[in-house]
Amino acid sequence: MLRIFNSLTRQKEPFHPIEPGKVRMYVCGMTVYDYCHVGHARVMVVFDVVLRWLRVKGYDVNYVRNITDIDDKIIRRAQENGEDFHALTDRFIQAMHEDLDALGILPPAQEPRATEAMADMIAMIQILLDKSYAYVGATGDVYYDVSRFERYGRLANKKLDDLRTGARIEVEEAKSDPLDFVLWKAAKPGEPSWPSPWGAGRPGWHIECSAMSTRCLGEHFDIHGGGMDLKFPHHENEIAQSEAASGQHCVNVWMHNGFVQVNEEKMSKSLGNFFTVREVLRRYQPEVVRLFILSSHYRGPLNYSDENLDHAKASLTRLYTALRGLRIPDGPIEEGWRARFEQAMDDDFNTPEALAVLFELAREINRLRAENEIAAAELAGSLRQLGGLLGLLQVDPDEFHKEKHAINACLPVAGPSPEQIEALIAERTAARKARDWAEADRVRNLLHEAGVILEDTAKGTVWRRN
Repeated sequence: MLRIFNSLTRQKEPFHPIEPGKVRMYVCGMTVYDYCHVGHARVMVVFDVVLRWLRVKGYDVNYVRNITDIDDKIIRRAQENGEDFHALTDRFIQAMHEDLDALGILPPAQEPRATEAMADMIAMIQILLDKSYAYVGATGDVYYDVSRFERYGRLANKKLDDLRTGARIEVEEAKSDPLDFVLWKAAKPGEPSWPSPWGAGRPGWHIECSAMSTRCLGEHFDIHGGGMDLKFPHHENEIAQSEAASGQHCVNVWMHNGFVQVNEEKMSKSLGNFFTVREVLRRYQPEVVRLFILSSHYRGPLNYSDENLDHAKASLTRLYTALRGLRIPDGPIEEGWRARFEQAMDDDFNTPEALAVLFELAREINRLRAENEIAAAELAGSLRQLGGLLGLLQVDPDEFHKEKHAINACLPVAGPSPEQIEALIAERTAARKARDWAEADRVRNLLHEAGVILEDTAKGTVWRRN
């Protein structure tokens, strides 16, 4: 029986779906203002494998993965680029899909966007106001009153007083308690906004997922997943919103994957220690990246380094070498190997143990190859099929060794358009003529962050993409 570690109860539990034979699963997706990095890739690969294994177990899975296409970072980046925020998000949604397709990530059944769910969010906020779980602050923002929800802190396993330690109220905020969080932000000049009963504005981040998960999966569903960094406050706030609005338990199993680390620090854009998926895919085959991610248990840390990726490449090469040169028949997976693989995956999706089964199977194939090629080929069929359950061993072995599919430099480059680049260069030129060196440096740095390199020549400034 499948057992899953539930972050809410902090223990492994037998998995029993609400509706027999069907699973409803929601995973927090990308905020689309930049390229996906390896940390994002881990979330996507982990829950792609969860989806695949649930299907192997015979479940009909309604998998929902949202897109956050409006928030502070998106607005700020669009303003810096001098473009409409829709143009920015559309470009990076396309880039995200390209990256995920390259990694072999299966598409979700539903992929709602925040900007398409305004009516759902406004309706949920109104319910929370009507039930006195929310209030309108003096600045026109709508806040959730954390003190009204008795179970707040249950997911984080902390009491309200402990959570308040270190929390603070920003100068522009008008909330009653440092832990209260915004449900609706009053409109600011120059920012996108939508009409609401409390005036023009836009939603807070947390209400998006509560509204979209409820719309797509109902008020009570089976699995909610995401990165460990979302456990508090994002998922804690989701529970508070959803359960206060519906009056019932919202999610049976909460799943969280661990961080990707670089030099023992979490990989993140804010720290500047991230590597984009397309950067990595220009040097390593997509399946190498998948195997690298799956080589650590999803709940533990994953240490990013070239050395670890090289090790994953060598490991994947061993598996493909075992398949090479054999006439692999179509047929069922050998029962003994399948049982061991299934035992590992049923134990909270223990992919390191499942991979160990594949490597042992590869060794057995190599042992049999010289004495019984037919038996070796039959086992190779089992190896390939078991690998496929993890999204591995899907390439022809000869092609893998030639590495024809290794370089994904054909992935389109997103970023500011040539017209936007020229306009920013003109701004920089004007700033330099005015001897405003700080502004000139700001524009150069902005373009550099977008992957655009400037070169000042005797004939003027020229540019190229990095």
